[in-house]
Amino acid sequence: MYIVTGGAGFIGSAVVWKLNQMGIDDILVVDNLGKSEKWKNLVNRKYLDYVHKSKFLELLNHEHFGGIHAIIHMGACSSTTERDSDYLYSNNFKFSKSIAEYAVNRGIRLINASSAATYGDGLTGFDDNEDSIEMLKPLNMYGYSKQIFDIWAKKSNLLDKIVSLKFFNVFGPNEYHKDDMSSVIYKSYNQIRESGKIKLFKSYKPNYADGEQMRDFVYVKDCVEIIFKLIENPNVNGIFNIGTGRARTWNDLAKSVFKAMNVPVNIEYVPMPESIRDRYQYFTQAEMKKLNDSPCALNFTSLEIAAEDYIKNYLMKADMYL
Repeated sequence: MYIVTGGAGFIGSAVVWKLNQMGIDDILVVDNLGKSEKWKNLVNRKYLDYVHKSKFLELLNHEHFGGIHAIIHMGACSSTTERDSDYLYSNNFKFSKSIAEYAVNRGIRLINASSAATYGDGLTGFDDNEDSIEMLKPLNMYGYSKQIFDIWAKKSNLLDKIVSLKFFNVFGPNEYHKDDMSSVIYKSYNQIRESGKIKLFKSYKPNYADGEQMRDFVYVKDCVEIIFKLIENPNVNGIFNIGTGRARTWNDLAKSVFKAMNVPVNIEYVPMPESIRDRYQYFTQAEMKKLNDSPCALNFTSLEIAAEDYIKNYLMKADMYL
């Protein structure tokens, strides 16, 4: 059996999709559906059962589940604006710690979701070298909640037994429930439909023109390909960046959306809110050498091809879901 926490969420439901693609449906989905629209991510999927996250650890510790092949732990509060630090500490760190201890003690493969938010302003770089993770200074509590798990795993000598993945700017199908945390591609698609144009932030640094701020955009389908490779290669462990290794501009992203929609380029540059100007990242790019040197290396989909697939095969379809 495969356990996918956050299995109704963005990356988690894509993991379930990938497992289904491989003919696997002996899957336990763990999540908190609540009043969200996440349930729609499961409509097209095949899985064994669903368990609310509040019951999961209790059932796990009472050995309720047998024959677990792997735990893909994507469940977390991923909001970078969440202000309840105690909640993030409990939900993102303590919960993850309990799952890691359970998996390692029983020899179960564990793939954990960390985040590129651990890199903070990026002044120390974006290298997933485990020797320097204590030096990173996240800019928000979400990033810190992921950082303290990685540090705990290192100090507990677990990084040679588990995988912790630092996802960069992931986009793609099944992100629709994320509201303000959804990708700019998704938001841009809707902006074009409503007004025929895309709004991007102006730049406040002289060495970056408007819209030329850069991010490492990675397609969710590529993310789950890597996760599946890691499940199949249990000797590959540690912290890994998940990005393309190539930073692209917001202008590049906007143009790829206009092209996929066959609409003339029309970009409006708007003022950046003062509340985020002093902590806005102008450049992110994953260092990918560690993953590329492993058996789990992947030729990542280009921004243009990924945007076209996402828009034409999902956003423009009546059924947008994987």
